[in-house]
Amino acid sequence: MATQSVQKDKQGPDWPLGLITVVTPGTPVGIMSLVDPLSSNDPSTATPAATGPTLSNEYTERAQQIIFQGVKVGAGAHGLANNTGNIYIVRKGVQGAGNRDDYGSVVATIAPGVTFILSSAALNRDVFSPYRYSIDADNAGDSCLVTMIMQ
Repeated sequence: MATQSVQKDKQGPDWPLGLITVVTPGTPVGIMSLVDPLSSNDPSTATPAATGPTLSNEYTERAQQIIFQGVKVGAGAHGLANNTGNIYIVRKGVQGAGNRDDYGSVVATIAPGVTFILSSAALNRDVFSPYRYSIDADNAGDSCLVTMIMQ
């Protein structure tokens, strides 16, 4: 697979978060894992040091929409192809595992090749923290192409 670009354009209005791949089914991968691997700007994480590689922003990112596409790298590492199985959009578990088997954490199930849009009301209503969501999959190597539409 070719090296992915990692977009750091936090001004939006669109922000490609990349092709998020599940290595181990049952172990969710955060949708911000490519653009903020240390979760420095996750509002549920303790504030990191004011200097150094974990420097955080004053404000966390907010999404008006998050677009999830159930695709993975195509044959021969070119283009995109439909996943083998389902992708699950999950929230962090409070009491359960927060994975595909924790039905209290599953927000949506995406069949292979399907697009799901998590959207809110316009302007200053019901915005989403992208750190709230992860993906899980039925099969190792299945992926989700994720794009955030910022407010």
